[in-house]
Amino acid sequence: MEYVPFARSIDLPPYRAILAVDAKGFTAEPGSTHEAISKSLLDLVGDALTGAGLQAEWDRPAFLGSTGDGFAVGLPTHVLPHLVDPFPRLLQERLAEHNRQGRRRLQLRVSLHVGPLPADPENPNWTGNGDARNDTHRLLDSAPVKAVLAAASPQVTFVACIFSDRVFEDVIAAGYAGMQPDRCLPVMATVDDKAFSRQAWLYLPEVSGNLLGVLPHAVLPPPMDGEKSERPRISGPRVRRNDGQVATAVESMTQNQGGAR
Repeated sequence: MEYVPFARSIDLPPYRAILAVDAKGFTAEPGSTHEAISKSLLDLVGDALTGAGLQAEWDRPAFLGSTGDGFAVGLPTHVLPHLVDPFPRLLQERLAEHNRQGRRRLQLRVSLHVGPLPADPENPNWTGNGDARNDTHRLLDSAPVKAVLAAASPQVTFVACIFSDRVFEDVIAAGYAGMQPDRCLPVMATVDDKAFSRQAWLYLPEVSGNLLGVLPHAVLPPPMDGEKSERPRISGPRVRRNDGQVATAVESMTQNQGGAR
């Protein structure tokens, strides 16, 4: 019998880690290259996940769905700390090696969220749909992460991550991941033409020089042993935009560059 929302209670699906990835500038590439780029993304991400000790989870995901310029994958929640660290750093390293070899240069956006989603590992391409997955894709398409990757040097910064507030609170601020909270920058994630606005957190495993004054939290050194790390309470450095209004640096950068891919 088809379920009618709000008419009766049903079991809540298990919570899952949702990792989404896409390539900057994918649609500007000739269509004849899209299949090869998509295959490269799967190989590079899979290699980084394997390096993070997650090969078994990658080999049998709860779901795996292509988005054309990227994909989303569902993984068990207990691996979330490893998706925060070391996965982004390993992905940055794999992309640096890939780009050094003279292949098509890639820069990737990565979003990470967690929430209840149905899944059928026997049919991973046809499952895993729900609000949590939709929000993961909205984070991936949001203005701050697009703007920061557009402003970063394509010679140095190959990965820009955006973590949901739930991931930040439950995994990073709670101390489960091998990352100081001060390495993340708080932003308001919004998407053009979408009714979406969420607190989120930017993280760049490799910050290029032209971003050093824009993302101070991303480049702060970790505290000395025994020194308590406080969660950042501000929404980023304040700057004056072109229209004269005061805004965060990321907001200003988004306005000036249009958040383009």
